[in-house]
Amino acid sequence: MGAATARELARRGFHVLAGVRRDHDADTIRAAGVEPVILDITRSEQVEALAARIADDPRALHALVNNAGVQVNAPVETLPPAEWRRVFEVNLFGHIAVTQALLPALLRARGRVINISSIGGKYAMATYGAYAGAKFALEAVSDSLRREVAPLGVQVVVVEPGGVRTEIAARGIATANDLATRMTPEQHERYGDLVRANNSLMATGTASGLTADAAARVVVKAVTARRPRTRYTAGRDAALIMRLGPFLSDRTLDRVLAANLRRHHPKAAGASSPHFADTP
Repeated sequence: MGAATARELARRGFHVLAGVRRDHDADTIRAAGVEPVILDITRSEQVEALAARIADDPRALHALVNNAGVQVNAPVETLPPAEWRRVFEVNLFGHIAVTQALLPALLRARGRVINISSIGGKYAMATYGAYAGAKFALEAVSDSLRREVAPLGVQVVVVEPGGVRTEIAARGIATANDLATRMTPEQHERYGDLVRANNSLMATGTASGLTADAAARVVVKAVTARRPRTRYTAGRDAALIMRLGPFLSDRTLDRVLAANLRRHHPKAAGASSPHFADTP
C-alpha cells in the first residue's frame, strides 16, 4: 500500500521520499518522482538521517504518511513479551519517533500527518491483541496530536483500512504459524483451532479486499484534500463495521465476530489435518 501511495503521489506531481528497509526494495520502487530512502523507523540514526535529508531540501514538506507496520496474531496468553514489544516498536513507537523528528518541518510548511491505522484500531478480534493494541494507541496518539497542532496549522488524519490485497496478511499468517509451533500442548489444545480459523479468515478477507491501488487513492485523498476529514475508512468492510459497531453492545459484537470466525473453524470445514493453514 505504501508503494502504491508513493507512485500515485508522484503521478500527481509530488516528490516522494519513500522509506524502505532494503536496497532491493529501493531498486524496486525507484521511479520519476519517487526517491527511496533507507529507513527502519525503529532505528534512531535512520530517523535522524531522514530529518536531516528533509532539512537540507529547499522544498516544503507537505505531508508525512506513517505507513510502516507488522501484523502479529496470537492469543494473549501465548504471545511472548518480546513480540508484544516488537509490535509496539514498529506500529506505534516508530511512528511517534518519525513524527517528532519531522514536526518542525511540518510546522514550517503547515503540512499534515497521515497515520495509517486499521479497523483493528477500533475493534479487536481474537488473536489481534498486540496488533490492535498498538493501533488503538495510534488512534489515541493521533487524536491528541491533532488537538495539539491544529492551532499551529498542522492537520492530522487517520486512515482506517479493512482488508487490502497486500503481502502483510501472508506474512502475518506465516508469523502466526511460527508462533503456534511454540505453544505448549495445553495452549495448543485451547487455541489451535482458533489460530487455524483466524488464518483462514485473514486469507479470505485479504483475497476479497481492496487492491493496494484503491487503498492508496484513499491515502492520497487524505494527503491532498483541501479540508481533509479527521478519519477515512478504506474498503466496504471497514466502512460497514465502523458504522454498525457503535450501535452494537460488546456482547452482541462478540457474537457477530465469533459467528464470522466459526465459518472458518477447521471442524466446521470438515478439516481433519492437524497442521496449521498454509501461507497463501
